Amino acid sequence: MATGLVRRGISRLQKSPAATLFLSRAHASEPQAQQSEPTTRSSQNLKNFQIYRWNPDNPGKPELRNYEINLKECGPMVLDALIKIKNEIDPSLTFRRSCREGICGSCAMNIDGCNGLACLTKIPSEETTMITPLPHMFVIKDLVVDMTNFYNQYKSIEPWLKRKSPAPAGWEGKEIPQSKKDREKLDGMYECILCACCSTSCPSYWWNPESYLGPAALLHANRWIMDSRDEYTQERLDAVNDEFKLYRCHTILNCARACPKGLNPGKQIQNIKSLQT
Repeated sequence: MATGLVRRGISRLQKSPAATLFLSRAHASEPQAQQSEPTTRSSQNLKNFQIYRWNPDNPGKPELRNYEINLKECGPMVLDALIKIKNEIDPSLTFRRSCREGICGSCAMNIDGCNGLACLTKIPSEETTMITPLPHMFVIKDLVVDMTNFYNQYKSIEPWLKRKSPAPAGWEGKEIPQSKKDREKLDGMYECILCACCSTSCPSYWWNPESYLGPAALLHANRWIMDSRDEYTQERLDAVNDEFKLYRCHTILNCARACPKGLNPGKQIQNIKSLQT
């Protein structure tokens, strides 16, 4: 009789869903149990960023500070990683950004030893990535550099259309016509976004930043020299015909390698030299 009661109790347990789940877990092998509960570590893709930090409010030696983020919770570009670090880890991290489309040039910085735009640079696959400000520039804070001298040099080449002759009758307030052939001469120059990646990669600009105009300013100078609508061509050539302003360029072509828009400032500088009389 006792044996019959035991058998009936076991059969009831086997029919119960809760008991079935309990029995299946009890008889599951250890590897199967581990597969059913994956570890958190395997679901992450951790990467370390070493970022240059310096704060003028607490002056001291600059340092490289380490930040670790999960790339599976981050966009593919370096700028995405910087924004994630600033939003979730360290709000004091300072850098420039604006368009995120490679148009404004605000997020120019040095990434693993190469100048570039953070919004156009994919996060490298290496375990650690180092991010520093543009080289040989005065640092305002963290990844932000002082662009005053760079913009003053750009202003010095007078980057606007200059005319000597008055507008023909009926042409006041209208555009000056230009042939397609003349317009094509400006390709490779007008696309410059003044990010300073080229100038800050140039050794000549490192050693003579006050006197040498640098690749970016000279590229824009040639842009107006070659513009068929401009009537100050000779004056523009004379303005840059200087031992330091123009001839500090030694055609190293770091500028072409650093340009995020694929331009060749060295080629435009050579054109200015060839036009000098």
